Amino acid sequence: MNHLYVRAIRGTVIGTAVYFAAIFVPAWTFDYWQGWMLFVTFSVLSILTTLYMAVYDKKLLESRLRAGPRVEKTATQKTITTIGGPIFIAAFVVIVFDHRFGWSPAVPAYLSILGDAFGVVGFLIYFLVIRENRFAAATVDVAEGQTVISTGPYAVVRHPMYSGAVLMLAWTPIALGSWWGLLFAPVFVGLLSWRLLDEEKFLRKNLPGYEDYTHKVRYRLVPWIW
Repeated sequence: MNHLYVRAIRGTVIGTAVYFAAIFVPAWTFDYWQGWMLFVTFSVLSILTTLYMAVYDKKLLESRLRAGPRVEKTATQKTITTIGGPIFIAAFVVIVFDHRFGWSPAVPAYLSILGDAFGVVGFLIYFLVIRENRFAAATVDVAEGQTVISTGPYAVVRHPMYSGAVLMLAWTPIALGSWWGLLFAPVFVGLLSWRLLDEEKFLRKNLPGYEDYTHKVRYRLVPWIW
């Protein structure tokens, strides 16, 4: 079997297992429909997206598999990715504990379902990004032959992948039945904003045409806001 596919399968299995554990270990029960809905929805979407890259863009798949602080190019990005993972896991633990122990009032079922729906929209944005931009690596870098992409979602905001991530992360606490988990939303937005601002510095310096693109597309993350 192709080594790339082995890596993709291994990464998918490990990622799915970690995602499952982050939800159901703190819950300490499988009787958690909000957890099952989120886990199944995003696991299926993630697997389908990986299969899409495996079939249509193997180079993109390879670049998406290279992730983490060790492969980042700048000290800032290494710091962000180093602290981001533990914060993400801690957020899941607090969110699930909130649901399990009832620290905050119960979230109505329709809001949890709405949270999943907004998360799916965020994931759809992610898919549109990887379909439009074959250079959408998991690390901040400039590949050989890379050009500025200004079509599709990139015609709306400069960092649409982060926009989709914000949408998913902001609604995850509600999807899992937690109000207290919303306290992590500003943390996630702050980390992503820090990452994209440092990324823009890197791209302005290393990607020809990016400076002109920033004048054409004014908004970084949210249309008409920032």
